Amino acid sequence: MMRGLVKGNNAFVPTAALRAAVRSGVDVAALLVTERGRVRGDSDIVFDGAPVHASGAVRLTRGEDGTVWVDADLPRTEETITRVLLVASTEVGALRDAHGLSVEVFGPDGSTVVAYEVTDAGDETAMVLAELYRRSGGWKFRAVGQGYVDGLTGLARDHGVDVSEAPRETPVQAPAPVTPTAPVAARAEAPAQPQAPTRVRRPTREELLDMTQEQIRALAMEARASAAEAPDAPAAAALPVQLSRPSTGRWRHGSDFTPRKLRGRENDVVTLDGLPPGVVLVELDVTGPGYTGMWPLDGNNKKLRYLVSSTIDDFRGRVVTTVPEDGRLRLRLETDGEWRLRVAPLSTAPLLTGKPLKSRGPDVLRYTGGPVDVVFDYEGDSNFIVHLFELAGHDDLTRLPSQGTNAVNEIGRRKETVPLPAGPLVLRLPASDGPWSVRLKDPGAHGGESYAGGGGGVAKVLEPRAVLSWLRRGR
Repeated sequence: MMRGLVKGNNAFVPTAALRAAVRSGVDVAALLVTERGRVRGDSDIVFDGAPVHASGAVRLTRGEDGTVWVDADLPRTEETITRVLLVASTEVGALRDAHGLSVEVFGPDGSTVVAYEVTDAGDETAMVLAELYRRSGGWKFRAVGQGYVDGLTGLARDHGVDVSEAPRETPVQAPAPVTPTAPVAARAEAPAQPQAPTRVRRPTREELLDMTQEQIRALAMEARASAAEAPDAPAAAALPVQLSRPSTGRWRHGSDFTPRKLRGRENDVVTLDGLPPGVVLVELDVTGPGYTGMWPLDGNNKKLRYLVSSTIDDFRGRVVTTVPEDGRLRLRLETDGEWRLRVAPLSTAPLLTGKPLKSRGPDVLRYTGGPVDVVFDYEGDSNFIVHLFELAGHDDLTRLPSQGTNAVNEIGRRKETVPLPAGPLVLRLPASDGPWSVRLKDPGAHGGESYAGGGGGVAKVLEPRAVLSWLRRGR
């Protein structure tokens, strides 16, 4: 048995960047809750489908041996968050079958701060294993071990998670009907009997998800024209559709596949076979000081253009690269520390929404809304670069356009507002060694995060919930 706390015990931990290892191959998530013991929304749930909290304070990665690592940067945790819960669940069987289920917390120097091994799990399929919580100006760790026979549904409901399957609906302004302005004489000669208006077929939700912004705008124009032919018709007939926002699962660029994970130490060459050809997301997490470099290798084992070249300690970052047609990705890593590597679909990159994102190091972001202004706040001293790739009209769904737009290229601390065109977009931050944040500026004023235009009538945006994929595992 691991030496440490028993169920119900607690102990102070350093107010620092800690790493928690959850062992036994179970599904793991972290819930960030307020003093009421409830999440503020889906974004406060960190799981493999959304592995980084918007604040950047909590991050989740899975090792090759089934260990799940939860990085909790306690000083960066928002003040309204009072507890970070470590949650385990199973898709098959009960937690009593998860031999060696445990949590071990490591300090910044890599030494064990506190540990807890679950020894009394029963028929539960979900459990709050432990929690990090604020106390007396610092932070403590508590061995909780509270199980839920009704699975993640019960656990989630107890902590304020909406467990319903329905997508979120948000009202947005849709194009207003246009009243025809025919001359008076022409109106006098008009026939007394009104002509039947042209009917616009109501597209299905799936059809809307597959439509481009231009197609949706054309549909809105048809709806306005139809309304103009029947000015006395009810206002609801002006736009008889619901505009649906593309979700993470409907992101059309890049192939879908199960993420691949590797871990190792110091310099190495890694090979991943059987990947779908095309653009993929590569996440690299290094523990330790010194230089970190990563390059893709060509068929002759020659380095191509570098993906990572950084001198920051404890490097973390996301980049994109292209898998060759043979489905074999080879990467050269140069580092002095332990590293963890994850190759995932481009659709798993963070989605830029109305909520601010904070991070450090290179990253890849997605945007799917309308024209909007975005604010970057960079706190580092080195180069900060943002490349913008417009995907609308780009036919090759497996690759990014060959040319991107240089949206930001500055040195040193910088706060800059950049206008973004309508999505879908990929924003690549290849050079950003210091902390940075990004947020939409007045998204509602520009139609951000929807495909509706400006105007009069109100439509509804359906927002699919990625967290449902986590909830369904343990029901």
